[in-house]
Amino acid sequence: MRLTIFMPSFGDGGVERMLVNLAGGLADLGVEVDFVTRSRHEPYLDQLDRRVRLVESGRSGVFEIQPFMRRYLKQFRPDFVLCGKDKAGRTAVLARRLSGVPFKLVMRPGTTVSERLAQRNVLKRWRAYRLIRGAYGAAAAVVGNSEGVVRDIAAIAHLPAERTHLIRNPVVTPALRQHAAEALDHPWFAPGQPPVVIAVGGLRTQKGFDTLLSAFARVRAGRPCRLMILGEGRLRRELCEQAARLGVAEDFALPGFDANPYRYLARAGLFVLSSRWEGSPNALTEALAIGVPVVATDCPSGPREILRGGEVAPLVPVDDVDALAAAMAATLDHPGDVERRSEAVREYTVETCARRYHELFQRLLAGGEARA
Repeated sequence: MRLTIFMPSFGDGGVERMLVNLAGGLADLGVEVDFVTRSRHEPYLDQLDRRVRLVESGRSGVFEIQPFMRRYLKQFRPDFVLCGKDKAGRTAVLARRLSGVPFKLVMRPGTTVSERLAQRNVLKRWRAYRLIRGAYGAAAAVVGNSEGVVRDIAAIAHLPAERTHLIRNPVVTPALRQHAAEALDHPWFAPGQPPVVIAVGGLRTQKGFDTLLSAFARVRAGRPCRLMILGEGRLRRELCEQAARLGVAEDFALPGFDANPYRYLARAGLFVLSSRWEGSPNALTEALAIGVPVVATDCPSGPREILRGGEVAPLVPVDDVDALAAAMAATLDHPGDVERRSEAVREYTVETCARRYHELFQRLLAGGEARA
């Protein structure tokens, strides 16, 4: 069985990291895996399993990459092409048509698309939905990472139930705890320092860090603590200005993107997911696997499933500063059961997710549909 994971346009987010993890898990099961992307110097690619063949396209545009894709597909003839982004799916559909190589396309949406597009005007949203229907409609299977994502993409793309599948993100890797145990030289984590609240993600509207910062200011007014957000993005300046207005700038840090956020998480007093929408939030899953106390917004989708409706850790309404501040303060005082947190994410191991993808691929090759 030969699989091509196709990610011509690469970033530093969860989709990229999960596909790198999945590639190694499938290699363990004997799948021949190619990872096709624009450049080998993108984030996380240094973590690819040595059995995975990294192929550089040198291009990423839908049309400009087609000569490369035609040559690649005709030479290697994969059974499956797995795409983690909509644009990659459209590119793969065109490449299949132009090359004549009859691979099976598998799409893997990573977020709640309707929420991501909700702020666009009617015309732009219609165009985006039309493009999505073209790519997803041409797929042999569509794999969502949460029940909410599966429902959302099925409704948008008008997909029959037999072509949609639920397989969790391959978040929990054997190396996760090793990375968490690596040394961290930062004065905020020295013995005797106040607890540090950690958040992880791109500095963009989706992540709700403005709400988190306002909630943190209320918590900080009642007790010593600090807030650190690991990530980079266009809202850096706005968040720094907000911290200054709230009078918490000295207890607020934006160190930027870090390829190993786990060493910070392992030393945190609390992890907070403040998102307005997600698909299946990897940082929340990783924090739980490491054993960190967490608080999350009840956003679409993922947190409610991961936290079992709030049984594992507090869920608060999206953009509710009062509720978020209260949950943060309460969890700092009463962190809860670390074993329960770890148990909540057992379904998110690389081994489990890779096995379910492998079973899906085998059934598709046999000509049947699979429920994953």
